[in-house]
Amino acid sequence: MNNLVRHLSGEEYGPGKPSRRKLLHLLAAKFAFIALLAQGVAANAAEVKVMAGVAMTGVFAELGPQFERATGHKIVIQYGPGGTLKRQIDAGEAFDLAIIASERVDDLIKQGKIAADSRVGIVRVGIGVGVRDGAPKPDISSVEAFKRTLLSAQSITTALAGATGEHFVKLLDRLGIADQVKGKIKPNAPERVAQAVADGEAELAIGGTFDLTSTKGVQFAGLLPAELQNWFVNTAGVSATAKEPEAARALIKHLTTPEAAAVIRANGMEPPGR
Repeated sequence: MNNLVRHLSGEEYGPGKPSRRKLLHLLAAKFAFIALLAQGVAANAAEVKVMAGVAMTGVFAELGPQFERATGHKIVIQYGPGGTLKRQIDAGEAFDLAIIASERVDDLIKQGKIAADSRVGIVRVGIGVGVRDGAPKPDISSVEAFKRTLLSAQSITTALAGATGEHFVKLLDRLGIADQVKGKIKPNAPERVAQAVADGEAELAIGGTFDLTSTKGVQFAGLLPAELQNWFVNTAGVSATAKEPEAARALIKHLTTPEAAAVIRANGMEPPGR
């Protein structure tokens, strides 16, 4: 800036030095070039419309801004239950990228609404246990330890109407403790399970790992033992009529890097097959 002031004030003009007019032309050309570069970046920037299950909230909170800074693209996300998003797509809602349950993506591929070659698994969502912050962390390191934890708990909350709750009820029968535990269960909506523990309404929460790891006031105790686990895979697919298909595919690549895998694990999930 000081050099520019000196140029324009005439301090650097004289015999053997460039004229003021020439310098002004050079400056004008430089600013025009910068403006053209900015226009080029703006022209190449895309607005990517994403429809994603709520499990992706924490992942996008960190990886979304990284992608936007690296590419200049803008991500516009609608979160919601996978079934709700699927019904919106079935009804004709426009989108560039969907990240929902694998079986729903596969159905949309069969309908011709998602490009088959764009299908990529992004996260595996497991079932875990949460307790209130400050409470002793329960032992769920083995099937027997998990069984003892359930029997000793005063109250348990889960979403009985959801896939996680349905699986949990089956586990109680499988473990032979259904009669002892079912009376302790306080049903909640999926989005209320973790919060119920944070609010002191229940001692244990059995729910999706993404919710248990992202709710303030909840301590994530860990995943169910492998022998009892049930994984739900959220899969990405690019709309067959996407307005920004290349940007959507670039976003999928960004979500499947080793760096992204670390963020996914930090949110209580796993990158499938990677």
